[in-house]
Amino acid sequence: MTRFDFFRSLFLVLLAGVTGLVAFAEEPAEPTAVLRVAYDADPVSLDPHEQLSGGTLQYCHLVFDPLVRWKKDMSFEPRLASSWEQIDPLTTRFKLRKGVTFHSGNPFTAADVVYTFERLKKSSDFKGLFAPFASVTAVDDHTVDVVTKKPYPLVLNQVTYLFPMDRKFYAGKDEIAKHGNSFASRNVSGTGPFIVTHREQGVRVDFTRQKNYWDKASPGNVAKVILKPVKEGPTRVAALVSGDVDFIAPVPPSDLERLRKNAAIEVETMTGTRIIMLQLNQKRVDAFEDARVRLAIDYAINNEGIARALMSGFATAAGQLSPPGYSGHNPERAPRYDLAKAKALMAEAGFEKGFTVSMAAPNNRYVNDAKIAVAVANMLKRINITVNLRTLPKAQYWPEFDKQSADIMMIGWHSDTEDSANFAEFLCLTRDAESGYGQYNNANFSNPKVDQLILSSQTETDAAARRKLLLEAEGILIDEAAIVPLHWQDLAWAGRKKVAFGPVVNVMNFPYFGDLVVEK
Repeated sequence: MTRFDFFRSLFLVLLAGVTGLVAFAEEPAEPTAVLRVAYDADPVSLDPHEQLSGGTLQYCHLVFDPLVRWKKDMSFEPRLASSWEQIDPLTTRFKLRKGVTFHSGNPFTAADVVYTFERLKKSSDFKGLFAPFASVTAVDDHTVDVVTKKPYPLVLNQVTYLFPMDRKFYAGKDEIAKHGNSFASRNVSGTGPFIVTHREQGVRVDFTRQKNYWDKASPGNVAKVILKPVKEGPTRVAALVSGDVDFIAPVPPSDLERLRKNAAIEVETMTGTRIIMLQLNQKRVDAFEDARVRLAIDYAINNEGIARALMSGFATAAGQLSPPGYSGHNPERAPRYDLAKAKALMAEAGFEKGFTVSMAAPNNRYVNDAKIAVAVANMLKRINITVNLRTLPKAQYWPEFDKQSADIMMIGWHSDTEDSANFAEFLCLTRDAESGYGQYNNANFSNPKVDQLILSSQTETDAAARRKLLLEAEGILIDEAAIVPLHWQDLAWAGRKKVAFGPVVNVMNFPYFGDLVVEK
């Protein structure tokens, strides 16, 4: 502290004591900590609307801010929206924070929220998520009205995914290029705590703290985040143990106990809600049009064995999409591994001798994804289905997934709204390019009754009646093997003792690094 700073502080203290008008508190220190992170993959794009995925949303919470954010206890907290109120059955009014600027220096206003919503409607990935919304309009510079088409119970859930973009920065250059190389894929201006200062795809991304970040109440002291993609779990663990990185995710289940015994490392785990599943493409394989064949595949896969052996118990075998606690979860539906039943269904369908199919899976997106795919392929051999398997890094896998380039494809899904309907909206509803429903339905499954039940649930505000609709829809999906559920993947993070990451991790797996404290 200089002599000037000393006397200035002394003057303010004396002034507070004499007049009672000024309360002096020492200004928080400038963030100086550097956080070195090893994830299994880096963001595939800087465009927040190019792909609806966990990796994209982790990135968004670094460089953007949503209107509203989930808290660790699954309640909501205000972010760029300082408050909200229900105006009428269709309209929620959000008051926006004043004095917020984008990384470009442009001021944040209601016009940016409107611009972002209009852009979302052009995204093949996101427009289905926002399909229940009729409009977002600016009441004044710092107020917006969100209007739904019908009464909708999940408005706050949805706006956790509305990360306002800088309309002036992107003006005329806001093309959404799926797996492309657009301006928005390579350039970014958000309101979030960090600015992207260096990016080499597949090698490293540097995030530097925004000096004028609006959230002065945040305890975060991280000045820079260096994110390195490390596909192999054991390599990530080795980097953490050696001190080359400070924080890793995900943690391989087989290494959890070893890391817990390391005095220099903290581990945190949570029961997850992300379902890992297989989709059987009915347009590519005629046999998959027969529900008996799809059911045979489901019965042939030992979900509990995979959860126990490959996931070291760090997963819960699933017999449905919705995890416990969700409105569509039926506790009576258990995993249905039964090899004799599987063989009988294949024979009944006329496929006792089996057939050959292709399968694709990522090898760095979900915990042990490639090993799980190999295990599934081996299990299907027992019902005479020969699987030609390819595993690919995430950056290469998603373009292949979008092209539906294999007969069987793996996908994991965490409900964007923490609600059962979201699973069906994206994974099981009849594909509809206009609405965005069924965007990730690579099984090409279609059942009008399921469509009707899920769409009805969107406007049902009575919780008991809504649960009834969701239970019926999910029952049909499982009875017809619209998807093949494997397990709900648990979550695990590990970091050096100095990294107090417990308060910033959550079941959505969007660590809020802007609030992270790293001890000196």
